Amino acid sequence: MTTDWTPPRIWTWEAPSGGTFASINRPTAGSTHDKALPQGDHALQLHSLATPNGQKVTILLEELLEAGHKAEYDAYLIDIGKGDQFGSGFVAVNPNSKIPALMDHSTTPPTRVFESASILLYLAEKHGAFIPKDLAGRTEMMNWLFWQMGSAPYLGGGFGHFYKYAPTKQEYPINRFTMEVKRQLDVLDRQLADRPFIAGAEYTIADMAIFPWYGNLVRGEAYDAAEFLDVGIYTHVQKWAEVIAKRPAVIRGRMVNRTWGDESGQVPERHSAADFDGKATS
Repeated sequence: MTTDWTPPRIWTWEAPSGGTFASINRPTAGSTHDKALPQGDHALQLHSLATPNGQKVTILLEELLEAGHKAEYDAYLIDIGKGDQFGSGFVAVNPNSKIPALMDHSTTPPTRVFESASILLYLAEKHGAFIPKDLAGRTEMMNWLFWQMGSAPYLGGGFGHFYKYAPTKQEYPINRFTMEVKRQLDVLDRQLADRPFIAGAEYTIADMAIFPWYGNLVRGEAYDAAEFLDVGIYTHVQKWAEVIAKRPAVIRGRMVNRTWGDESGQVPERHSAADFDGKATS
């Protein structure tokens, strides 16, 4: 346990305290520099990075294309380590300066969409795919989509930060967020015990939202924490994650805007299906 700290009456921002991403964090919004966003030939223009939130959208776009929908898109890299998210062009699309952000130029005026769940809903409704049409099925899917949006900050910003990225390992926050992440995994495991997908028999955008966070976690691809979290006990989540991970569109979607790992799994920018040529897509 660390030494007790007495908060000041009024908090003030000082120099970065260390740790990954500390240099780009700040307590104010808005742009820090002028930088226009590039624009490709397709109506859908995605500006993102292959973090779990970014993967949600590229997985859906690739699934739409796989299913025959006219959802061609250009995907441009936003390097959050370099502060690209604070450029004026990106802030105009997403005033919250977080990836992913989407512009749809098929509408007049063009439609901006930010927040990953909002983008998933927008694209699913636009194309009438991966979203149940009956009210009960749609509501169950929405339950889990919003569950993911509310739960993932505990996994990424809580557990992931203190276990992997903080400048020092601290017992209290790691224990606090580990308990919550394991509870969330148990929620998913119980839900998936008697159904193939998170909202029932149908593969939906709820699965696409949850998989990059919790599927990657139980497959040992997040925070180097699989053993620490004893992920093998969540057998139903494991089975679900392996099924989704093998989908061709998921394999492709996880590559888009990726700049780390094996080069065969990287597609930093995506403008057509040809960008996957020579990549490990199976």
